[in-house]
Amino acid sequence: MRCRSITTFAANGVGYKSEKVLPVTPEADEPRHLESGVINLYPEMEYQTVKGFGGAMTDTAAYLLTEMPEEERRRAMELLFSENGNHLSAFRVPLDSCDYSLEEYQAVADPISDPEFKTFDMTRNFKYILPRLKEAIALCGKDAEVIVAPWSPPYQWKTPPARPKNDRKVYGAMPGMPERVDYDKPQRNNGGSLKPEHYGDWARYLVKMVQAYRAEGIPVTMLSLQNESIAATDWDSCVWTAESQKVFLRDHLYPELKKAGLSEDVGLFIWDHNKERIYEWARDVLDEVTAPMVKGVAFHWYSGDHFEAVRMTRERFPNLAMVFSECCPLHLPGRLGFGQPTDKTPETVDWEDAASYAHDIIGNLNAGMESWFDWNFCVDPEGGPRHVPFGFGAGMIVENGKFKTNLIFDYVGHFSRYIRPGAKRVGFSRCDGDVEITAVKNPDGGLAVVALNRGNDDRAYAIRLEGQIIRVSFPARTVTTLCIERE
Repeated sequence: MRCRSITTFAANGVGYKSEKVLPVTPEADEPRHLESGVINLYPEMEYQTVKGFGGAMTDTAAYLLTEMPEEERRRAMELLFSENGNHLSAFRVPLDSCDYSLEEYQAVADPISDPEFKTFDMTRNFKYILPRLKEAIALCGKDAEVIVAPWSPPYQWKTPPARPKNDRKVYGAMPGMPERVDYDKPQRNNGGSLKPEHYGDWARYLVKMVQAYRAEGIPVTMLSLQNESIAATDWDSCVWTAESQKVFLRDHLYPELKKAGLSEDVGLFIWDHNKERIYEWARDVLDEVTAPMVKGVAFHWYSGDHFEAVRMTRERFPNLAMVFSECCPLHLPGRLGFGQPTDKTPETVDWEDAASYAHDIIGNLNAGMESWFDWNFCVDPEGGPRHVPFGFGAGMIVENGKFKTNLIFDYVGHFSRYIRPGAKRVGFSRCDGDVEITAVKNPDGGLAVVALNRGNDDRAYAIRLEGQIIRVSFPARTVTTLCIERE
């Protein structure tokens, strides 16, 4: 048995790695009975299969990569997607415009005057996304998986935004956004709902978009019914109830997917919103008729941990694929918020972001998550560009055609580089809660253990595995991956 330890230390917002080989000794040689300060690993206790880690190839991210000089783009793409980089192999792709698009667009400009979709045109959808998506998939190879998701149907099919369902009623408008929503006008932004008489039209439209990507050789195997199913955001959005989504799924989308011969190849995913309601949405949408139509449930992180909700959903619906489909820091890159005062330094902000990512990935994996998607692969220093004001952070920042990575990128790499597609999460027990860990068995039989120490003190443990002991230290405010090769 051999153990390699890789630890990332944060300094001035940059991650510095320390790598070393740790001694492995027989437990029988311990001078006394070992029972304190122990972490046990049980590779024979297998749980879900981990399919991969990735992010969203949005219009914004693809545009920034496209605008780089060729050699700079090659370096950025290899760092993101190749096995010598972070090996991000899971891709989320918006269908039509989303908040991270340079402008609003839809594949049929006016579906009321063109109900047969004779003017259906993916040129704008494909403009930046398709070339970069093909390039990325070529780099990560056979491990690639793709989920596509809509943010809004064509606005002509929607109701105007409804006051009680608009997020502004709860959260208020974001700073700098218009204070008034036009509640009389259907629009892509600010919510509103799909009119029931257009459920069938929307199902045909979605299937046509999936077919367009697959015709280009993109391995789309997952389709979300709606990004953020109950959010009426300042950007492209559409509000559903569990019952309305159930009707759309059962009576329109699944039959249309089956009619196109795609029901076995493209799995349908419900919810695609924050974790606090994942269990009840699955409970309310799935029954003996709809459950066989649904491949999985997708979820985001913006409402907090709720790992218990993920675990309960896994326990009640054991055949449901659990996909984490979006997260990002809710502030501009390297700084807090939108102008509110803070005494935190950019370095502190970067560390907190990265630690939050690792904490959430560990918690979700341990609760049953199979695939993980970050939000944008890259943004500019203002968190954009996008067709609505403001923006949020990412692990890669692009400015004037040059890129740099931050601690988020390094911390994600502790999972995506060492947990290989097809790995099985395995059992462990730990003596305390000072360090958060998850453990997997990779397809080659080796183990990867990722440990996050968010505290201000170093922590030392004895790892017990199959009669062997590995003494390990997890320094304060670091993430560490242990790669254990077994004979």
